[in-house]
Amino acid sequence: MVQMTKSLYERASEVTPPTASRATTLGMVKAEGHYLFSEDGTKYLDFASGVAVTNVGHNHPKVVEAAKAQLDEMIHGGHNVVYYPSYVKLAEKLNELNGGEQMVYFSNSGAEANEGAIKLAKKVTKRPAVISFKRGFHGRTIAATSITASNAAYRKDYEGLLPSVYYADYPYAYQTGLSEEAEVERCLAQLQELFDFQVHPESVAAIILEPVQGEGGYIVPPKSFLEKLRTLCDEHGILLIFDEIQTGFGRTGEMFAYQHFGVKPDILTLAKGIAAGFPLSAIVAPKKIMEQWPAGTHGGTYGGNPVACAASLASIDILEKEGLPNAKNQGAYFKEALFQLKERVQGIGDVRGVGLMLAIELRKEDGSPDPDMLSKIRTVALDEGIILLGCGTKKNVLRFIPPTTVKREEIDRVINVVERVLKDK
Repeated sequence: MVQMTKSLYERASEVTPPTASRATTLGMVKAEGHYLFSEDGTKYLDFASGVAVTNVGHNHPKVVEAAKAQLDEMIHGGHNVVYYPSYVKLAEKLNELNGGEQMVYFSNSGAEANEGAIKLAKKVTKRPAVISFKRGFHGRTIAATSITASNAAYRKDYEGLLPSVYYADYPYAYQTGLSEEAEVERCLAQLQELFDFQVHPESVAAIILEPVQGEGGYIVPPKSFLEKLRTLCDEHGILLIFDEIQTGFGRTGEMFAYQHFGVKPDILTLAKGIAAGFPLSAIVAPKKIMEQWPAGTHGGTYGGNPVACAASLASIDILEKEGLPNAKNQGAYFKEALFQLKERVQGIGDVRGVGLMLAIELRKEDGSPDPDMLSKIRTVALDEGIILLGCGTKKNVLRFIPPTTVKREEIDRVINVVERVLKDK
């Protein structure tokens, strides 16, 4: 009897828990550019980018070269023990990219960066409370879960969580049916009610939000909302934290999403696309804030790994030279193609996004969310060698996260598949 070889999925199912939900059952053995290659030799166009991580594509030669060179010099030094070149150079670069007079603290993951940002805000303000937003996603650790409200399943069975966390509505005019101006006023009025009835503004250390919500549905707020939130924070001495874990490093066509809105946060958290796939995250804040974070009040063993920092420097160079302009151009083309698609077919309720952080919200004829259509599109696309992801609290938003170096013909290929499925329903 010939014994069949088990797939990577089958082998993993025997030795890893189900808690890490997977978008596919594919086993991949190679990655190159905009493509992944499965264990059976199939080539897949990757419009997930490792969930907005490989923003310059997989295994970009310049990133690989930088990482290999650093491997020959130093793999680990420990940033609580010594200083090393790639660590300092990257901190200097992030300071430059954010206008100067900034300081940078490195961690390993987005959740860890957000936890650190919350600790920093509490330490500096000496205040206990944090305000977050409904549909916001900030990570899976206990404190990050406490400020996440994109899915109740992420919190189930983990109560009680971090205390003194409050939630407000994030502008979502498509959902409420209001004008953008009216929606902004509604959300700000609700925030004022929070101050009036639940938590005094002088007790609030920070307000944290994604400048474009990711997991919650790729929701882009009106510029006026972020402007008024900035003013509100300044009035009450509240630190404004922008979680740019997903929106950073070219995803929106600018290096950071806050640049689209002209609103700068007090504290910026970064990860995902920062190092082209190497584990790395960062907290960026002005010196006047960071210098109030005393030695020994925060730390971590692997933060700012030399190889990850070298990869990040190479990735940023690629973004500056080719990724950012391409993301702007192809993002504009992609978004217009989605709007045109909405006119040709039934089932697309909304098109939204910035740069190459784009999405369509799928709705049934009666206007209700259509998660089944999302599942169908993703399944057909996968059968045709394209990896797509969904998001949204109702599981009815199809998101597009290609590399910033994506080509127009690859966008057209994806549009074609989505159109065929929607026409065939």
